[in-house]
Amino acid sequence: MNLLFSNIDEKDKSNAIRELIHDATPRPSFFFLIALSILMASLGLLLNNSSVIIGSMLLAPIMSPLLSLALGIVTSEERVISWSFITLSKAIGYSLIFSIIITWLFGANSDIHNPEIISRTEPSMIYLIVAIISGIATSYARVKPELNETLPGTAIAVALVPPIAVTGIGIATLDWAVATGAFQMFILNCIGVVLSAMLMFSLMNLYSKRVLTLVSQSREEAKLKKAKDKLKKQRELQKEKELQNEDNSIPSDKTKKEPETVI
Repeated sequence: MNLLFSNIDEKDKSNAIRELIHDATPRPSFFFLIALSILMASLGLLLNNSSVIIGSMLLAPIMSPLLSLALGIVTSEERVISWSFITLSKAIGYSLIFSIIITWLFGANSDIHNPEIISRTEPSMIYLIVAIISGIATSYARVKPELNETLPGTAIAVALVPPIAVTGIGIATLDWAVATGAFQMFILNCIGVVLSAMLMFSLMNLYSKRVLTLVSQSREEAKLKKAKDKLKKQRELQKEKELQNEDNSIPSDKTKKEPETVI
């Protein structure tokens, strides 16, 4: 066990923390991938097509806020915990919305009790164990750059996206048994990933990187705020430009010709 963690370079730990905080930042690109993955998963579930569902698992970045949440707990950083929780909550909300919309649009003639959907509505301890194993593998691979190729496999194994997509399908069709069962499986998977990641990060002694964790989060937060301020300023400038164009298009009183007096 000591050999497993003793050969982890401090530089790799620092890089992993920076990348993890960056990947868990609630930026538009993150939610764009969430939207694409949930749309793909919902369509795959309605079609009862496992290949499409697997593709959606590979696309989804929803594992990152779970790992950063575990990192925040291990390092006792409340800001990182709340940051990760907000990202995760927004991801769940957007996922449910897009899944519901897709079901309303394309689910009229679909069987919502097909095998792919029903298999995501029956949570059990076996799924929790799978999530724990996946969390262990993912958290370890994130710190070992040479193992990054294993990350897509762990994303498929833990299957976070399909249960939340099934939850949306259940809500859209008012099938509360499907919705609650799928959401329970999603929560179970999340708990397994967070607990196992906390264990691995503790064994890696990432608590010693507490300052770096806070600095990385503050830096990403500042970048996000700067991007929002820049976008807001651009919109204000565009609005001012449009108002100026409107003012220029209206002739002033001085340019108006006085009517000629007829004698």
